Amino acid sequence: MSIEYVVLVDENDVELGVMEKQEAHEKALLHRAFSVMVFNEKKEMLLQQRAFSKYHSGGLWTNTCCSHPRPGEDAISAAHRRLKEEMGFDCELRPHQTFVYKAPFDNGLTEHEFDHVFVGEFSHDPQFNREEVASFQWITLPALQAQLLANPDKFTIWFRLIMENYVHF
Repeated sequence: MSIEYVVLVDENDVELGVMEKQEAHEKALLHRAFSVMVFNEKKEMLLQQRAFSKYHSGGLWTNTCCSHPRPGEDAISAAHRRLKEEMGFDCELRPHQTFVYKAPFDNGLTEHEFDHVFVGEFSHDPQFNREEVASFQWITLPALQAQLLANPDKFTIWFRLIMENYVHF
């Protein structure tokens, strides 16, 4: 298994350096990330259930795809790469929003990310990578908002934050 690195940034997304991903999460250092939200022609959002083996948030529901750009890789290129790796397809993506969040986990790791959110359209079921994704579902925004209110702990923290901001756009 190869060592993964993240790009450390400041609050303005200015690159500060590179660090091994695990160390950045142990030290709670701000690093660049991305999240992808894909909708179909019915305006339903494609959610993934994270694989239960993930180092944090395993089994939780989240946006279509998310990860970290590699050093030297811009966020949108990384989003296309991971969309193919996780969900088995690619589509046109457009920038939607950015935000910074910090979330500690029970395992001692902390996500402290400058998150670039992209939106795309795709109208087929994904052929997802079972090492990354446990399941998927298409859901309308009203049904999703109801689930987020009723059962917030079934969703990743960053997805809940994205959706809080999403309703304002």
